[in-house]
Amino acid sequence: MRRTSVYATSTGVALPKQAAAPTRESCGPLPAAVVRDLRQRTGHSPHRLTFGAGDLVVVSGLPGSGKSTLMRRAVAGPRIDSQDTRDRWARRMPRLLPYAVYRPLVRIAHYAGLRTALRSGEGVVVHDCGTQAWVRRWLAREAARRGTTLHLLLLDVEPDTAIEGQLSRGRGVSRYAFARHRRTIGRLIGAAERGDLPRGCGSAILLDRTAAGVLGGIGFGD
Repeated sequence: MRRTSVYATSTGVALPKQAAAPTRESCGPLPAAVVRDLRQRTGHSPHRLTFGAGDLVVVSGLPGSGKSTLMRRAVAGPRIDSQDTRDRWARRMPRLLPYAVYRPLVRIAHYAGLRTALRSGEGVVVHDCGTQAWVRRWLAREAARRGTTLHLLLLDVEPDTAIEGQLSRGRGVSRYAFARHRRTIGRLIGAAERGDLPRGCGSAILLDRTAAGVLGGIGFGD
């Protein structure tokens, strides 16, 4: 039986709920989608989020918003981060070779690693830029097949802050790409605020930079 479970060391504020869309693999009515807003709660944000065993968590936000930093610090279990894949390939390539040349290979390796992680049946935290809706659909189908839940962890960071984050890591995206990310993430956050989650998502958690900085653990339990 499908379930939705998220536990935190402190209680989040529930926003308006909307019933999750039915999926082909589901049997019976699904629980209402839950949105928790942990923004602007300085001193009252949870230090750990625990999801149900076998659940899938997608971390989305602007480039430079701190997705990879959060995952590396807080996720002790399986995580799939495209930045990790890119870094591994960069170490193997000639220093002067532009990333654009081998980017297709990095993407193939990233999604192959995600496919392998999903086959394990364990809970997985996945880095997603937000512009690839087909990735969320893929993960939603996998969660439905498992009888578990897909969760969104949305980093709501000001564009200027995200750009500073890109500069600090010495790696950025083009203005066009950043504008596209900004539109997509803005739509995702706006939909979550209305309680209108993408098809197949059981919950969403909204984080600002402060809440993300406090969060020290993301894991899975029974």
